[in-house]
This record gives sequence, structure tokens and C-alpha cells, in this order.
Amino acid sequence: MPQSATANIIKILESDFSKIVEAWLGTQVREGVKRSDLFSDDESRAQNAELLKSFSKGVRNATVDSDFDFTDAEWEDLRAVLADVTKDRVSRGVTPTEMATFVLALKAPLFKQLETQLKDDPAALIQEVLLVTRLVDAFAIYTNEVFIAEREQIIERQREEMLELSTPVVELWDRVLTLPLIGTLDSARAQEVMENLLQTILDRQAEVVIVDITGVGTVDTQVAQHLLRAAAAVRLMGAECIISGISPMIAQTMVQLGIDVGTVSTRSSIRTALADALKTVGYSIQKTRDA
Repeated sequence: MPQSATANIIKILESDFSKIVEAWLGTQVREGVKRSDLFSDDESRAQNAELLKSFSKGVRNATVDSDFDFTDAEWEDLRAVLADVTKDRVSRGVTPTEMATFVLALKAPLFKQLETQLKDDPAALIQEVLLVTRLVDAFAIYTNEVFIAEREQIIERQREEMLELSTPVVELWDRVLTLPLIGTLDSARAQEVMENLLQTILDRQAEVVIVDITGVGTVDTQVAQHLLRAAAAVRLMGAECIISGISPMIAQTMVQLGIDVGTVSTRSSIRTALADALKTVGYSIQKTRDA
């Protein structure tokens, strides 16, 4: 489509900019995507104006023909503004549907202005409507891509934070560490556990590590192998590993699966494991008085 095809769109964007911004806001209200609970009217209006300004610049400078590409350099400003607006809306809890509808709502005010301007030229009006549809649809598709990428980054950050919170290494005593495990132990979490544990052994110069699995609901072959590999890594660091929290059910399961713990020390409770650990580092617990 030749560049001159955008002349009418450029004209209404320049002459009716404020009117389009307000009409766009009104369409968002009618579509139920304005989210007054998350954005004030001034914030919404400012985002509309900033996006429409960048959109106008792109329409004015870009070549809109059969090879139209929203990734062209002429749309760089709009992509940048869109990324900022999307990140802001994602962080406030806007949904993908609301974000796409927010952008697509721009069609209505543009169609209205084109209808007023080209009411005596139906052929030109159809051409301009098709062009606006193509431009705004590309705008919305890119918005969705940015939205998904931002959501994925947030999810990944949350996953990493949860892994850190779910693998705390606690110093129980001088040179004695404990790692309480809760929930499932998959490969990703096992790797995080091992890295965190080995670094803490080095930092604290620990001699004994208690890995407590009281909160681990099920121990299968994979979980057992992760635990044994962690114990082997601890020994390579020069420390002793004690696995505590071995319940009768877990003991039976490990026997049935043919899992051999080898030289790894195991205890039924963290209490007995701690007593052994203190003895290893030269401490003992003595009762000072009767209860």
C-alpha cells in the first residue's frame, strides 16, 4: 500500500489528537478494560497520549505497504513506549485479554474520525479502515508478545525466589548446619539445594551437615538419588552428612526400591541427628537440673 494511503490517518491524528485520546479512554471504559481500580484517569490518559503520539510518529514515517513490518526502525519509539506501558500494567495485575482489548479499543475512535472525514468517499473510507485495522492489529499482537515475555520473566523470578526460600541452610551450632527439606525434590530444586549447601559449607567451615527430610512426603528412586548425590558432595567438601527424618514408611519404601544409602548416616529424627553432630564437633548436651 503506498505511503500516500496514510495521509488521511495522519491528518486526523494531527488535527484530532486530544479528541482521539479521550475517545480511546471512553472505549476502554465501555469495554471494561480501563481498570479504574489500578489506574487513575490521569494515568490512563497519559498512557493513551504517549502511545498515540508514538503511533502517530510511526504512521507518519513508516512505509505501510504489502511488506509492512512492525519491527521496522520507524516503529522503534512505539515499541519502546509499549514495552514500558506493558511492564507497568503487568506489574499491577492487568490480564492478557485486558491488555489486548486496551490496544484494540483504539480502532473505534479512529474509525469514527475517518467516517466523518470520508463520508462522501466510501471507497477511500474502506481503504483507510482496512489500513487502520492492519496497523492496530499489528500493534496489539506485539503488545501480546511483550506481555507474555514480561509475565514469563516475572514467573521465572518468582520461581527462583521460591527455590531460595525453600532451600534454607541454617547454622544450628558452630560448624553444624541443617538443611530442612519440605515438599518435592525435583532435579532443578536438587541442583539449587546442592549449590546453596556447598557454598554455605565453605563459608561457615562446617564439619557436619544434617539434611532433614521430615517434610518430604514421598521418597522415590529419583529423590533418594538426589539425596545420596548431595551427601557425596558434602563428603567431598570434607564434612559429614547425616540424613534425618527417616520415617518407618520411608525406610520401607527405600528397602523395597533397593536403595542403598551406603556409608551415609541416617537418623529417625533431627533431635538424634543433632546429638550425633554435636558429638562429632566435640560438644555434648548435659542436663543441668530436673524439670
